[in-house]
Amino acid sequence: MKYTLTVDQPKTGDDISTSSAFFAESPSPRQLTAYDIWDREQKQMRGHNASNDDRYENQPFCRPSCIPISLILILIVLVVLLPLLDGSHEKMLGHGKRHKGHFQPALCNSCRITPVESIPEGLVYPNDSLRFMSTFEAWEALIKAAEEKIEIGSFYWTLRREDVANHSSAWEGEKIFESLLEAGTKRGIQIKIAQSKPSDVSPNTDTEILASQKAAVVRSVDFPRLVGGGVLHTKLWIVDRQHFYVGSANMDWRSLTQVKELGILATNCTCLADDIAKIFEVYWKLGQSGAKIPKKWPAELQTEINATNQAQINFVDLGSSNVYLSSSPPQMSPMGREQDIDAIVKTILDAEKFVYVSVMDYIPMMLYTKELKFWPVIDDALRKVAIEKNVTVRLLISHWKHSRSDIDYFLHSLQALNEALPGVNIEVRRFVVPATPDQEKIPFGRVNHNKYMVTDKTAYIGTSNWSGDYFTNTAGIGFVIADDPSGNRRETMRHLIEGIFNRDWNSPYAVKF
Repeated sequence: MKYTLTVDQPKTGDDISTSSAFFAESPSPRQLTAYDIWDREQKQMRGHNASNDDRYENQPFCRPSCIPISLILILIVLVVLLPLLDGSHEKMLGHGKRHKGHFQPALCNSCRITPVESIPEGLVYPNDSLRFMSTFEAWEALIKAAEEKIEIGSFYWTLRREDVANHSSAWEGEKIFESLLEAGTKRGIQIKIAQSKPSDVSPNTDTEILASQKAAVVRSVDFPRLVGGGVLHTKLWIVDRQHFYVGSANMDWRSLTQVKELGILATNCTCLADDIAKIFEVYWKLGQSGAKIPKKWPAELQTEINATNQAQINFVDLGSSNVYLSSSPPQMSPMGREQDIDAIVKTILDAEKFVYVSVMDYIPMMLYTKELKFWPVIDDALRKVAIEKNVTVRLLISHWKHSRSDIDYFLHSLQALNEALPGVNIEVRRFVVPATPDQEKIPFGRVNHNKYMVTDKTAYIGTSNWSGDYFTNTAGIGFVIADDPSGNRRETMRHLIEGIFNRDWNSPYAVKF
């Protein structure tokens, strides 16, 4: 029996009413196969009755004039039928149906999706503001839903208070840790963890405990050895290859109560879970002792879900959207996978009215190379749409005690275009999470850690900060979801992400630059 996991709808002061919409497939007429054509042609050549057959009784089976036609039919069989026999094409498409540059997967007919957030303690919105399931609630629900397997891709682990600081707000992280320990030791759930290689700064004691208690199998990916630098920066949960979470929240108790986070929870969504699991499998393979990045990744890790062939999914309560997943770095992206930076740039360039960005760090530089390098890929795209299409650009960039001072200069240079050219509208605000003296004692807390963007067409929810290193030698994932142009729903996942941005942009925590 499969466990069906449902998610709550967004809440405001008044409930938002939504209706379910299901994609109806209309039957299509059966197409002639190569065998049908061959059989029909043979019958026409032979006739359909015994008397006709008698005429050819003493004739050769195939005349010379038949040979070219027969060769053509054999080629048709080889080209059309053989790829279908091994099932590889269906496996990559999730047994879906192609239609106008995207396809409709058969394994996502009951897929639900919702934003999930961590709102730091003490950060308060008006009662009528949008509210969603918390990250803690989402992770807890995933653990409870697991029947066979939990797979987690992570940067580092500090779920327990002794990992960071003795603070009362650590209880949610400790609850998640204990639930995982119980799932792996008492419920028989297989737990696989792919993490960035531990260091003196991040020893990952939590995963050592899980492994020592035989609650989980843990593999560490050594990015300096594999690609010369970087880390596994992904934040990913997959449960039973049916449900998953991806977003900005690390496996850290501060990510549940002290840091502002945004991610998505998808449930009963096998087609997308299978596809995002291919990204996890890359980490898992590279976590083996002595692993090397292959010249070509195995076919089973390839995908056909990308920007040019998006999955059209009719989400329960939120209607139809077009979806694909992106990843970085390029060396760890098998054939067909959209590069994370390409997904971001395409989302920006496709906008017609607005581009709203909420990220912790925004700087067009390579920050962690031996020599500083200018990296204007995202910056150029924002300037291009603002100048050439008069798209409104809003940047909500975090400001906290660890913010780099040079970020301000790049942001000022973007805003300066407003005065230089007519029709350009680029606005910048800095998001500040307030802190009490007690909260100030918590190291690396009290920050907006979001990594998302929303336009008038598409929402992008990622795991990477916006500087060059995160897209060249660091592992991350992007979840891209666009409104279906043929749909007519007033509210989609993209609308919900836009609502979150507007709530934050108009809040007292967004300080004008």
